[in-house]
Amino acid sequence: MVNLIDTYSVLAKIKKEKPLIHHLTNWVTIYDCANVTRTIGALPVMAHAPEEVAQMAGIASALVLNIGTLTKDFVDSMIIAGKVANKKGIPIILDAVGAGATDFRTVECKCLLRELKIGIIKGNAGEVSTLAGVEAEVRGVESVKAGDPVTVAESLAKTSGSVVVITGKTDVVSDSKRTYKIHNGHEMMGKVVGTGCMAASVIASFAAVEKDYAKAAAAALSCYGIAGEIAAASPTVKGPGTFKEAFFDALYNLSKKDIESKARIE
Repeated sequence: MVNLIDTYSVLAKIKKEKPLIHHLTNWVTIYDCANVTRTIGALPVMAHAPEEVAQMAGIASALVLNIGTLTKDFVDSMIIAGKVANKKGIPIILDAVGAGATDFRTVECKCLLRELKIGIIKGNAGEVSTLAGVEAEVRGVESVKAGDPVTVAESLAKTSGSVVVITGKTDVVSDSKRTYKIHNGHEMMGKVVGTGCMAASVIASFAAVEKDYAKAAAAALSCYGIAGEIAAASPTVKGPGTFKEAFFDALYNLSKKDIESKARIE
């Protein structure tokens, strides 16, 4: 298994350019999403009011839409911001948190896909299977039943025209023509609420400086997973709390040597 992508060069570009990442994200993880964006080297802004989202999207380099704590008004703001992002030509990352768990989430997520050109669709296997029309079960925000991740990702990428990311033990990224499997990460990451949402922020930061969105997403998830591996190996980590602290530090201090020696992109 080799690193097929010059991952470090994309990370270095983020730190140099400091792209502004506009988030309309959920209230459970908003603080952590802001923190991880800053940690990776980009600049976060959390703006959801309909009175300002268009202006904020107009100065951003990427837009994250996360449906984790959804309301109808929130969707309206997402569409306003998304149309500005489309006009400007910056990537939209749609994090389909809980799609399939309730009709409301599923319907509104599909509405966003109809109304906007989404650069990257991200979710777990159940969430993405739901959007692909494959039988799935999502309980809360956890995938209980889903289709084969590679097949589902490639299918949805082909029908939607978006890059599709499915996160899990092995992350899958597909634009329908190319499919990457990212084997980095650690099981402790699943013990911390918000690691999925934070991954979307990291993906957005990479997509803001790398226009090949499949490459950007794969590089982002590899870096993210490597940081998890490094954090889990720290002698100071005793559980989820200390892991989270070590994880942010590992992501911040990620070096070219770390990436070149640990990246596992297939």
